[in-house]
Amino acid sequence: MSRPANPLVRENLLNAGLTLFHSQGFNAVGIKEITDTAGVPKGSFYSYYSSKNAFAAAVLRQYWAGIVRDHAPILSDESTPPVRRVVRFFEAMTRDHAEQDFALGCLIGNMTLELSDGNQEAREELAAIMDHWSRLVAGCLAESGSGQHAAASPEATELASMLIESWEGAAMRGRLDRSSAPYDRFLATALPRLLGTQTTST
Repeated sequence: MSRPANPLVRENLLNAGLTLFHSQGFNAVGIKEITDTAGVPKGSFYSYYSSKNAFAAAVLRQYWAGIVRDHAPILSDESTPPVRRVVRFFEAMTRDHAEQDFALGCLIGNMTLELSDGNQEAREELAAIMDHWSRLVAGCLAESGSGQHAAASPEATELASMLIESWEGAAMRGRLDRSSAPYDRFLATALPRLLGTQTTST
């Protein structure tokens, strides 16, 4: 009879994977390094995940869940105008990256570049994350045009996708340069132009 899964072991594996994948990339990290970092025997890995690819998808879910937990409430804050919420959301994301000296980039973008061709499980998870992210931003943008809790229009969905794609480009360049400059350009130039505003100040 197999032993029941230990939630603490699963959490330790996910935290180890998130740290290692974010700092080194998926392909550079082996299962033994993951289990050593998590402090569990290598054989325990397969009691929780069928493969490294399945584990990558779980790590991405964990990463995205943290973003949703920490920052999605900004987009639903009805005390703030919808467009300003979107600005504050991306400002908050920038602060997260600043805490790592802009050296890590966005795990979603990093894994998209590294895994989208050859890892179907991760690809599907990445697509689901991008869809959810777009819907969150589009739902907020829709309020600015049609009132509270309005359904996102195709135009709002398209704009949300453009904002996210621009953000990911800034994160990629920021990681390359180890610099805030691409984020600053996104916040000061790309974001207000796409939103049709004159300032991103809070």
